[in-house]
Amino acid sequence: MKQFFLTLKRYAPWLCLLLVMDAFSALLLWLSDAKAFGILIGIILLASLVLFYAVVSVVSLREQQKQALFRAFLTEPDAVHTQKLLGIVSQQERQQLLLLASILVEKQKQVGEMEEALRDYEDYVEGWVHEAKTPLSLLTMILDNRADELSDALQIKLNYVRSQFQQDITQMLYYARLGSTTKDYRLEAVNLSCSWEDVLEEYAPLLEEKQFLIENRLQDEMVFTDRRGLAFMLGQILSNAIKYCSKTPTLTVSLHHTDTADILTVADNGIGVKSYDLPYIFQKGFTGDATVSRKKATGMGLYLTKKMADDLHLQLEAESQWGEGLSISIIFPKV
Repeated sequence: MKQFFLTLKRYAPWLCLLLVMDAFSALLLWLSDAKAFGILIGIILLASLVLFYAVVSVVSLREQQKQALFRAFLTEPDAVHTQKLLGIVSQQERQQLLLLASILVEKQKQVGEMEEALRDYEDYVEGWVHEAKTPLSLLTMILDNRADELSDALQIKLNYVRSQFQQDITQMLYYARLGSTTKDYRLEAVNLSCSWEDVLEEYAPLLEEKQFLIENRLQDEMVFTDRRGLAFMLGQILSNAIKYCSKTPTLTVSLHHTDTADILTVADNGIGVKSYDLPYIFQKGFTGDATVSRKKATGMGLYLTKKMADDLHLQLEAESQWGEGLSISIIFPKV
């Protein structure tokens, strides 16, 4: 019905022209002093309206069919859909349609090649990550089984290297997975305190090297999310705090409840972020003010944190005072 009214509106000028012709015919009948003037003009007007309605209905149905075939053609511009659409369009439209078909086929081919290249890239990254885990596992085995043969200073350095290496591998793997079309998230009730402790244990060498003071205000609170995704976000936030820490670094984690959400906040007392940089800290590659501590930054950690939060339908908020620290909150909507 909507298509009918659109067609009616499009051909309204023709209706006006037809009514003008009816009026002219009525004038001729009146001048000829036709005895059946009233009956004849009624028949002429009714016939004109019926004819116009029939024409508009046919055109409307044809337009609907054309739109359906055109949508199918845009979705899959193959030979079958192209021929069906060519059979319903006018002769003037056929050349443009054939040109459009050739362009769409070429674009579709390019998209297919890009998708295949992306899959190859994902496979390569995941394969590289698994290969890189071999020397990491070897380093872990040496530190676990032959620690008595190593000096304390060397153990600290190797633990630091292992932790940094593990962090880089994890970030690389999640970067590839977040861009993938397939996700393997498992939503479940997750104990926040346990997840936080696991992350602290993973980053222990880096925290010890910087001599962090950790204040954990979490109890046995639960949130509904993906366990690995949450651990990854906490790890990236923690890594960011380690990179930009103060001389006497502290880290506080707490949970705040509202009527609609549970808000997990990780706050540090590091160098912080300037007010004009704060809105952009979750953007890809953004490193902010070019201070000495940020010269080697990649700007990927918090970007990946935001991507993971978006995938898990969580929100991130950040607050900071320059020189006083940064706090990042993960907002879990209540189920």
